[in-house]
Amino acid sequence: MRTVHVDQIRDSIAVLCWEACYYLPDDILAGFHRASESEKSPLGKSILDQLIENAQLAAEENRPYCHDTGLTVVFAEVGQDVHIQGGSFTDAIHEGIRKGYKEGYLRNSIVGDPLLRNNTNDNTPGVIHTKIVPGDKIQFTVLPKGGGSENMSAMKFLLPGDGVAGVKKFVLDTIQAAGGRACPPLVVGVGIGGSFDKVTEIAKEAVLREVGVYHHEPHIAQLEKELLEDINKTGIGPQGLGGTSTALWVAVETYGCHITALPVAVNLQCHAARKKTCII
Repeated sequence: MRTVHVDQIRDSIAVLCWEACYYLPDDILAGFHRASESEKSPLGKSILDQLIENAQLAAEENRPYCHDTGLTVVFAEVGQDVHIQGGSFTDAIHEGIRKGYKEGYLRNSIVGDPLLRNNTNDNTPGVIHTKIVPGDKIQFTVLPKGGGSENMSAMKFLLPGDGVAGVKKFVLDTIQAAGGRACPPLVVGVGIGGSFDKVTEIAKEAVLREVGVYHHEPHIAQLEKELLEDINKTGIGPQGLGGTSTALWVAVETYGCHITALPVAVNLQCHAARKKTCII
């Protein structure tokens, strides 16, 4: 049994918060460059080049890539041989968010009551997804989720007979409805299967998959390729101003489901596709 103190958890989350907001991942930057090279619209190419420049400036000056530093989503994989010492695991994560957003000078975007709309002024509460896994380590991934893309995400129960065609139609309908409001070029996470809550969870997990990495199942990988091609044929383009680079990537995750159901969720991630991981 390995002991991890909550202070280490707090401090690790704090660093992940500001690092995720300052530095775009390499796979996203590479996606920008590929999109710029292939973009057919001169305006679309100009926008993509500006996104690349913006990412460079943010990294060089240690400033947020985007002013919307997001709802803090935390994925925690906790080894079953880890003992948490010194306090609450959940409280330590929230303390880390408070610390990171204050020390990183990140915008506080969270209201405590969704109807009264009073800002909590520390970007808490975050949303925490926890899995117990083998081992004696903890892996944290912080995903700052911007409001524009999250607002345009969607979930629907299809009939089993709708099949792949129904899934593709729902994904494309969601993209078309979002238009430029989700701040493309997008990373599109698709969940298929599970329950009402599970399908949205795996759609969000899909957003974390590295750009360029297909699903291990050939039929799902083929679906990812077809969806990416179809999305980029919509003409929505970078920032919704037209072009062939509406999405950088599509990742699909699946889960077993009831014989009567075919749940599908689409979680959109804007061009500020920020994520940062550490292991303690």
